[in-house]
Amino acid sequence: MEGQKKILIVDDEEDIQKLLKIRLEQEGFTVLVASDGENGIKIAELEMPDLIILDIMMPKIDGYSCLKEIRRIQKTKDMPILMMSGKEEEKVRDLFAFQKISGYLEKPFELDNLVAKVKDILKI
Repeated sequence: MEGQKKILIVDDEEDIQKLLKIRLEQEGFTVLVASDGENGIKIAELEMPDLIILDIMMPKIDGYSCLKEIRRIQKTKDMPILMMSGKEEEKVRDLFAFQKISGYLEKPFELDNLVAKVKDILKI
């Protein structure tokens, strides 16, 4: 479909990846998936998604380090990022100002809330 928005999900939990992918594809988005921050950075730079949904607690490179690296790379530095985690909410809120994240979702979350937040960030 022409003009379809591309979303990258970076999360090490396979169940969450599948759930989000199915729901976001139902909403008409193209969905890419990475299981860790290292691959998330590579895919973000290669595919240039319209939005990254980024988990914080992951192996190899966690969400904070992944976010810093994405912001460091010239072509991905302004990409909208929606952070999600079941922990460290206070720390994440500080990132709104410092690292320009577009939003935060606390796990567990309602799929409808996620979709609404995604559409709000992408101004759909």
